[in-house]
Amino acid sequence: MATETTIEFDEGALSALIDHPEQTAWATMVLAHGSGAGKDHPFMRGYAQAMANLGVRVLSFNFPYLDAGKKFPDRAPKAIATWHSVMSWAREQFAGPLIAAGKSYGGRMASLAVAEGLSSDALVFLGYPWHAPKTPEKIRAEHLPGISVPMLFLQGTKDPFAQSSLLPQSLAQLPRNSVVHWIEGGDHSFKVARSGRSVAEDGAHLATPSVDFLRR
Repeated sequence: MATETTIEFDEGALSALIDHPEQTAWATMVLAHGSGAGKDHPFMRGYAQAMANLGVRVLSFNFPYLDAGKKFPDRAPKAIATWHSVMSWAREQFAGPLIAAGKSYGGRMASLAVAEGLSSDALVFLGYPWHAPKTPEKIRAEHLPGISVPMLFLQGTKDPFAQSSLLPQSLAQLPRNSVVHWIEGGDHSFKVARSGRSVAEDGAHLATPSVDFLRR
């Protein structure tokens, strides 16, 4: 069951959606979208619904730029402030473990927020953007070694934002409680050639490794 809600932010409101498990939730995940599509994208909905089916309540939200109809993502300070507002709201509403998660841009902004002090019991990244495809030498990982909470990186082996040959040093510097789970053949949206899966199913496919990680 999914319900729509709004979260106050900067004298306005963020649109949000809550996917509720049929039984009592054992954890709550706050889920942010990537730069190009919002909380209602089929990939995001597939993942959120699959997580709810596995007992995790999911609060999906839109960043301000998307609700405002803008094309370009909010800069880091505003995105980080958004994360603080949404996580604070979630803590007031829901008991139990609270996990920050995000697709690409949304996940990276969550990690920056946690590195700056945002409280979260874990981080889950759906395609962390380690580098831009055209500037692979600029790895976006300086803040990750300083994060103490468990982190799960779900990455496609054919993701142009995560070329594995460029990441050994960065991966070696991750805290010991971090896990990198590679999806064979997956691109940045976890599409695998000839898999036969829909976009929603590509998202749902990531729920089981997410829950396995969180249960541990």
